[in-house]
Amino acid sequence: MYIWERSDWPALTWREADIATPLAAVRHDQGRLLGRMEALGFKLREEANLQTLTRDVVKTSEIEGEVLDASTVRSSIARRLGVDIGALKPADRHVDGIVEVMLDATGKFDEPLTEDRLFAWHAALFPSGRSGMTKIHVGAWRDDAKGSMQVVSGVYGRETVHYTALPAERVGQEMEAFLDWFNQPSTSDPVVKAAQAHLWFVTIHPFDDGNGRIARAIADMALARSEGSPQRFYSMSAQIETERNAYYDILERTQKGNLDVTSWMVWFLGCLHRTIDGAQDILSSVTFKAKFWERAATVSLNDRQIKVLNRMLDGFDGKMTSSKWAKIGKCSQDSANRDIAALIEHGLLEKGPGGGRSTHYAIVSEVELLKGAIKEAYDAPDSSYSALSVSDVFARNAR
Repeated sequence: MYIWERSDWPALTWREADIATPLAAVRHDQGRLLGRMEALGFKLREEANLQTLTRDVVKTSEIEGEVLDASTVRSSIARRLGVDIGALKPADRHVDGIVEVMLDATGKFDEPLTEDRLFAWHAALFPSGRSGMTKIHVGAWRDDAKGSMQVVSGVYGRETVHYTALPAERVGQEMEAFLDWFNQPSTSDPVVKAAQAHLWFVTIHPFDDGNGRIARAIADMALARSEGSPQRFYSMSAQIETERNAYYDILERTQKGNLDVTSWMVWFLGCLHRTIDGAQDILSSVTFKAKFWERAATVSLNDRQIKVLNRMLDGFDGKMTSSKWAKIGKCSQDSANRDIAALIEHGLLEKGPGGGRSTHYAIVSEVELLKGAIKEAYDAPDSSYSALSVSDVFARNAR
């Protein structure tokens, strides 16, 4: 028996005592992270938000087995937010669609979630009206014309059915109840509401496809409400993608259980806690990027160098070689080699281990950046650092 078959559905319950400690931990770390981000200043918060949203869009698609180009996603988000990141990659209709869903969910978190809004999200996810090669109902509830909505895995003819959703004729009424509940002022902690909303929506499974992505967008919307901010500094989808097997396992157990969903709540809060812990990577990334460009401001760089360095700082996939540099910079191999040699000389780039065809290059570490800044400060004829100790200079440049 699935939970939607039970007479008291959708009256989900949980043991408050079991979620009190993980909820308190999440709220504490959530507050600390937001405080640290607030202290960064506008430009760095803007960069952190851009990185987070890019990761969120890429990872929520990867959970469903769809791989998006991160640089295209980043360009699409930057274009809509009005963030200057230099040259923007050409628009991709499919990427633009999922970006629009995420920005609408988090950027307009305080607006009601309606049937029309969900239909618009769904249409944006499937601009061609198809999921892969299969034609689906877009911007409308499913009708089960081809059979019951099921979540399956395995090869054709030997599939394993993990979940069968409630019949299509119930979807409209079920979604009306869900939306009424979601738009009401919360009687529980907004973070708990995010966990409940995710489970409730994905259990109804109202669309032919895209239910997981929309469920996660709804959860992100609820989390934005919990913080009162449209800016995102952590990606729940990225953590769920990392824990994909555990995610599907807990969903299946919960949907085949009773209306006590304590286990789901505990898992969701634990996953969110790990998500917020992982946000330190984004915090470190944006602060390092700021320090890098502070250091690079003393060096005369051409447009190619700036373009490729930005690609590397934004998380270049793979190792940067001179041939890749030439391709990204749209220049000759000789020009790429000169660009790289100049950056190595100025202490902004370093040669990786290996040689020959394995020769590659990487952004210098934060420590090396600071060493370079210190050396230049001491070498300057009119240095104001001459009376300072090395530790003083290190501290000044580390701000």
